[in-house]
Parts: sequence; structure tokens; C-alpha cells
Amino acid sequence: MANGQPITLPLIKEFDEGGWGCQVSDVSGQKVMLWVNTSAQAPVGKYQLSVRTQCPGGSYAHPTDSSLKVYLLFNPWCRMDAVFMDNEAWLQEYVLNENGRIYYGTEYQIGERSWSYGQFDKGVLDAVMYILDRGGLSPTSRGDPISVTRVISAMVNSMDDNGVIAGSWADDYPDGVNPVAWVGSVDILLRFHQTGSSVKYGQCWVFAGVTTTVLRCLGIPGRTITNFASAHDTDGNLTFDVYFDENMKPLEDKNSDSVWNYHCWNDCWMTRPDLPPGYSGWQAIDATPQETSSGTYCCGPCPLLAIKNGLVNIKYDTPFLFSEVNSDKVFYQRMANGQFKKVHVEERAVGHCISTKAVGSYAREDITYLYKYPEGSAEERNSVRTAAQYGNKPMAVAEPLQTEDIVMTVESQDGVLTGSDINVRVLLNNRSSSRRSLSLTMSVAVMYYNGVCKESFKNDTRNVSINPGETKSVGMLVSYNEYRTHLLDQAAMMLTVSGIVQETGQKLAKQHTFRIRTPDLDIKVHGEAVVGQQITATIVFQNPLEIVLHNAVFHVEGPGLQRPKTVPVGDIGPRKTVSIQENFTPQRPGPRQFIASLESNELSQVHGSTEVVVRSS
Repeated sequence: MANGQPITLPLIKEFDEGGWGCQVSDVSGQKVMLWVNTSAQAPVGKYQLSVRTQCPGGSYAHPTDSSLKVYLLFNPWCRMDAVFMDNEAWLQEYVLNENGRIYYGTEYQIGERSWSYGQFDKGVLDAVMYILDRGGLSPTSRGDPISVTRVISAMVNSMDDNGVIAGSWADDYPDGVNPVAWVGSVDILLRFHQTGSSVKYGQCWVFAGVTTTVLRCLGIPGRTITNFASAHDTDGNLTFDVYFDENMKPLEDKNSDSVWNYHCWNDCWMTRPDLPPGYSGWQAIDATPQETSSGTYCCGPCPLLAIKNGLVNIKYDTPFLFSEVNSDKVFYQRMANGQFKKVHVEERAVGHCISTKAVGSYAREDITYLYKYPEGSAEERNSVRTAAQYGNKPMAVAEPLQTEDIVMTVESQDGVLTGSDINVRVLLNNRSSSRRSLSLTMSVAVMYYNGVCKESFKNDTRNVSINPGETKSVGMLVSYNEYRTHLLDQAAMMLTVSGIVQETGQKLAKQHTFRIRTPDLDIKVHGEAVVGQQITATIVFQNPLEIVLHNAVFHVEGPGLQRPKTVPVGDIGPRKTVSIQENFTPQRPGPRQFIASLESNELSQVHGSTEVVVRSS
């Protein structure tokens, strides 16, 4: 094996399941056929095979053909392998499926994008082996999926080790590819292997999509996960903290924690002999560089069962992953003496609609139950208390609060297409037996999907009176002309609402995220798809805006159909339609996905896909 020690295979009569050995299967004249059995614990990597023949006249070593490589992978079909998975439908999905869905948006407005994993495309396996080589894994560690996946989570990002993808959450990407333009992993992995330099640029779904490709390519069952309302705890107290001044205005310079509209990571399947019994199965890893683990930007593997039960002492990186899905959102107000007082707690603020592609279909599967108990249940609250014991503010979720008789909820429109006006409203319910008066402040800011907001572009303050038992609605219209110059790639906004009830001093605080939908690409494939025969696809896009879209570019690809390709189309006029035709020749039979995206200076996050069933020639 490259960078490893030679392994001598004994000639045996019967194979030992999971052990090294070779066996004579046939002798014909001067030809001998041998069966070779590899160890289930063998290091994953590239091997070279040489044969030494011993006879009465001496020994002879057959020259090694340097061009002939044997690639040894994990084998999830082998009971002796650490990644063994005893479910054929799952194996077909989590190891062999070359296509997937990645979910994005908000818990109220879930969108999906097709992703080409392409783990069997030409050049991908060599690129993945290159990643393991660059990761510095010793030969003995390459047979351990715990060590391998930990290195994968470090090497897929560029921090520390100049890994596969450079992350960027900027407004523009003049020296690289806008993360929303990628439609698959193949182009990224091939670029990295060919240049040895990090590919620009990626965000969480790109890191997760590429990680799924690497896992499946190595034989490790893997899937892409999306967590909606995903907390990023920066101070290790296992809560998401929001700070306000004396007048309940947000203190942006102190609010270092954030809640991402969504965040993508990965699950991978393996045994955990390093942990007590019961923690094998699905493990979470995260290649997006957020916080360091043992001095390196990596995360996991962490058993989902440990996350679910708040057992943050179980390795690896359980505190951070727990806080992403089940931390409480705690609001603090600065008092006159400069100290902060906890004024409100949201126990259901994070960790919603945890999603992955369903097995055997393109439906969304909700797997929240694997990460946390039902919100508000005794088991869920107990897991929060268990985790809080290890945080640096263990009483943060235990301090009693004043009785709150005004209940506030926020609603926004679903499915608003970019270019349209948006209506949001705040509902205030008075559960007391007395009239209540309050001053309500509402502000809207465009936000990156990782929870970081730009300055608010619209603010409004209302004085509201609510009778006993009454529910009052307070609305706000956000027009297209107000938000169009502020909009970012993810087309997301945050409404922050705060107020103080005059009669009781009750503090009200709520943050609500919503997104604006971008149009889809219309893709049609003409004719019957047959291996080796050219076929044509038409991709159509209509500009929904009253402005010109400059420097528009299509990106297309599909495993077994089309290698990654970029098609510039120039500028697209207001409300104009553009259409392109792409010819491609299917290489492999079966159900395939043809995937495309479009990016321009003014509008991105536009994508589409269609299934192509290819028959053998």
C-alpha cells in the first residue's frame, strides 16, 4: 500500500471471514488462479499487488505493474466491517445513490435543491484518496472510520490544512464561484485534486454535499442533514443568548451567538468501540468550519443518541452539536447598574424539521426524533438540564421568570416570489383579566443564512392597547422597493420585535426569520435516453424582476449523464425569458438526475432538476 508496510498473504485452504488470505481456485497448465480475501480491518487506500512464486529451483517475484492499483474501501455489506449496515434499502440509498436533495430556507418555508454526489464519476476516487493522503492519516488509522471521518470533517474545509473548499459568507465572490451556483461535488473534487489548492467558494450545504460524496466513495454510509433554526453557541454555555439595552433595543456588539436559518452537516454510520455500549449507528460530523475541536476546525463523529439525551461528555464535540439542535434561547436586558437580567426564555427556538432525503424517493424525511425528544416533553427538558450542568452558566435555564400574561407570536407570508411585497404581522394575546398597554418596536433586516444580519432597513414603533382576552394583530408591509437593494443570495430577512408592557413591566422579545422564494428552472429532456446515444435537454428561465440580470451563467451536470459544465448567457432583460439546449450522452443506465443552476450579479439561488431514466443500449 502507498505509504504503508507490505502485507504478506498466507496461502490457506479456507478463508477466515474478515481476515487476510489467499486460496488457489484453479490450476490450468502453467496458469494458477488465486482468490484473495482482505481483512475487514484493513487500511483504506491504494494497494499494489505483487506475487512471489517459490519452487525447488528457487523463488521468483513477478514484476509489479505500477499502473495497476487495487483500491480497498470500507465494506458496509461485510458483518466484520466497522461500517456494516444490515439494511439493503439503506445501503442502496446511503452508499450507492449518486443523487440527492439538500434542504434550505426556514422551518416555515422549506426549499430543496438537487445535488449530484457523483461518487462513481471518473477521477473522484483518486481525488478522495488524495484527500486522505493530505490529511496525514497513518496507515493504521485508515481502517478506523472514527479517525477517517474526523479527518474528512477537517479536510473538506480549507482551515488549518488548505483542504478542499474555502468558505466565504461575503456579499460577492469575484475570484471564485458563488456557493449557490454549485450543483454537485464532482467539479469541486476534481479541481482540488488537479490544482492542490482549495476551491473557492463554499457554504454549509456545499461542505455537506462534498462530505457525503467522500463518505459514499469510501464505502461509509452517509447522508446530508439540514437543521432549521440552528444555533451557533460561541461561548460554550449551551444556550443561545440575546442581549438588549434598557429600552429593549438589541445590543449588536454583544450578540455573538447566532441562529442560522438552516445549517447542513452529515450523518455517517459506524460502530463506536471507543464508547460504552449503545452509541453505535448514526454519528454526526460537520465539515463547515465554525469552532475548533482539539485545535482543528473539525467536528465529530458524535453519536446522535448522545445529542438526544444531552450527554455532552460523550465524544466528539457533543456540546456544540447539542446546542445547535436543543439549546434554549435566553433574552437578557441591561439594567441601570450595567448588569444583565434574564427577562425571557424561548424553549422551542432552535432545532426544527431536521431533514434528509428519504430512502428510495425524493421526498423529505423528518428525522428530528433522532436528535431530540418532542419539544416540551419531560424527556426533552431533562436532556436540556443534563447538558446545562456542563455549560459555563449552569443556572441559565433554571432561574424562575415573572409570570407572562401577554403572549406574542409572529407570522409571515409563505412562498412570496422575489420582486413581490411582503406582509408580516405580530399577534398579541392578552391572557389577563385587565387591559394591557405596550409600546411595540419592529425592525426588519436582511440576513445571511448563518444568522448574521445587516443593518435594519425598516423600523416601526406602535403603541398598542389590548383588552382582556383579546388577540390583536399588528401588521407591517415590506415593499419590494424597500428591500431590493439590500437582498443577499439567500433572500432571507429577520423581523425583530420587542416591547415592554406598561402595567406589569413584562418584557416582550421575538426574532422571526423568513425568506423570499426565487424562481425555478424549467428543464425538459427530449426523446428516450439510451446509453451511448446523444440526447438533448432544454433549460428555460424567466427573469421575475423589472431589472436587467447581468453576467448570467448556467451550471449543469448529472452523474452518468453530463460532466460538470458552465454555460454563460450574458445579460437577461427585465421579465425576459432565456432558453438553452444542452446535448449529452448518457454513460450509465438507470434513473439519473440532470441538474442545473443559474447565477447572475443581481439574482442567484435559482436551480432545477429532472429525472432521466436511461436504458441500456
